[in-house]
Amino acid sequence: MNKLGIVIVGVNGAVASTVIAGVELMARGLAPRLGMVTEKTDANISESLTEVLSFMPLENLVFAGWDTRFANAYEGALHHKVLPSDTLAKVKDKLEAIKPWPAVFSTAYAENNLGENIVRAKSQREEIAILEKNVSDFKKLHDLSRVVMINLASTERYLEVGDVHMTLKAFEAGLDANDPAITPAMRYFYVANRMGIPYGNFTPSLTNVPALEEQAIACGTPFAGMDGKTGQTLVKTVLASMFRARRLFIDGWYSTNVLGNNDGLILNNPESNKTKVMSKASVLDSIVGYKVDNHQVHIHYYKPRGDSKEAWDNIDIVGFAGIPMQMKVNFLCQDSALAAPLILDIARLLDVAKTAGERGIQHQLSMFFKSPFHSEGQTPVHDFFKQEKLLLDWARAIGKKTHERRTNGSQVHEAT
Repeated sequence: MNKLGIVIVGVNGAVASTVIAGVELMARGLAPRLGMVTEKTDANISESLTEVLSFMPLENLVFAGWDTRFANAYEGALHHKVLPSDTLAKVKDKLEAIKPWPAVFSTAYAENNLGENIVRAKSQREEIAILEKNVSDFKKLHDLSRVVMINLASTERYLEVGDVHMTLKAFEAGLDANDPAITPAMRYFYVANRMGIPYGNFTPSLTNVPALEEQAIACGTPFAGMDGKTGQTLVKTVLASMFRARRLFIDGWYSTNVLGNNDGLILNNPESNKTKVMSKASVLDSIVGYKVDNHQVHIHYYKPRGDSKEAWDNIDIVGFAGIPMQMKVNFLCQDSALAAPLILDIARLLDVAKTAGERGIQHQLSMFFKSPFHSEGQTPVHDFFKQEKLLLDWARAIGKKTHERRTNGSQVHEAT
């Protein structure tokens, strides 16, 4: 059977355990297939990815990954309480079978994270060898020819790009010297590149450094990121695009997030919080074409909220003849339920990109991220509708190539 492996950094986390449980529920006909652009629906949509590309069926996805906590994905899912326990009981067998590999972790980058299931190695090179063996054994166990890696780990503290990140040669030397500026997230990306595995960074942690982009291009690895656009920023990019189109001036935008899951706990650390806030705050000016002077973004950890994140936005706008107006948005989100379908979309689209011979940054996946990866000197696209067009245009081009290869009688991968 043709299958796709998805290895997840943070496999027992709220998002990952929701993804895995959701896929199994959908595969068994126990949940609707909603929220994914890579899954066919009954909706009459004029342009749909599923009309021009074929994606790996949900039934053919195989999961594994690394985590510092919980004996298996079922224990993690019960702890996070995204899905009710009676619902999780229906797919308990699937979740219990997913036992995490020891994770590469450093308290220097995520000090509020807890757990004992950590790689015990004497060097960064030894850690990398262990990660590679995890993936190789997983591929052999399930007879997989293709794997995608997704980073869903806790947000690492803010880090500036340094000399060790500028070239692959410097990065390799840094690994040999156990340079602390080579973060756990970077080590996972390095492994994905070495193994030719597409990589998606759903976190705001720094991984798109010149050295790893250089490596990805050399190894033929497509990659995308960073920081999944699930709730408040999704709303912001859509509304900002509307204000731009109607030439309404934004005088101020005040955003507050309240969440109580593990992501919120990690973000309670000021340096991790800084990483996230900078990711969320960067989109607005780019979309509207001017600096919004009174743009504020705040993130607060409040344990009783759990995974039910609340996002408040107050927007002050100025319209015709200088008349002031306000808009207030209160988005009561289920954080992991918004993120889970995006993980499946990103994994399936990266798989198609790899099959099509793509390498390097996959700009067409920008619509899934708050801070889309871009090379030095490039300007990322933040306007949600322009991002959607990027994806559709790319899909049509790939679909056309696939059709031409079929017409010429060349062998084409089953998923495309």
